[in-house]
Amino acid sequence: MKRLMIVMVAVLASVLVAASLAAAGSSAQAKTTKFSAALNIGQEVPRPKGTKIGASGRFTATLTGTTLTWKLTFAHLTGAAGAAHIHSGVKGTAGGVVKALCGPCSSGATGTLTLTQAEITALRNRKDYVNVHTAKNPSGEIRGQIKSAM
Repeated sequence: MKRLMIVMVAVLASVLVAASLAAAGSSAQAKTTKFSAALNIGQEVPRPKGTKIGASGRFTATLTGTTLTWKLTFAHLTGAAGAAHIHSGVKGTAGGVVKALCGPCSSGATGTLTLTQAEITALRNRKDYVNVHTAKNPSGEIRGQIKSAM
């Protein structure tokens, strides 16, 4: 009987250790990272043409696991926003599209994207930017480098 009790306590202890490790692992996976970008004319490469004073925007996002949930707002563009994207590229350089956000776009657009590990690493290392394209500025009218938000 005493031996059976020792075995039962050992099994129970093992179950408790496994459960606490599983809980720690799932809470690490649920960790979120917030990102933001302030978009304006001055950051766009190449320089936009015929822009209005005060053209600006804001991109906010939350990364949970591989899912990026985002919101994009903008105002005072030269015309309708034909598209918005996340591009690869450090500050001051133009780069290729990583992910499409919307097209055509309305201010206040929201969505979710699934990112690869390489895309997450680039995002965390400030190697991506968001820009909004218009007919007058098809390469982009406003742009903002994505950074971690505290």
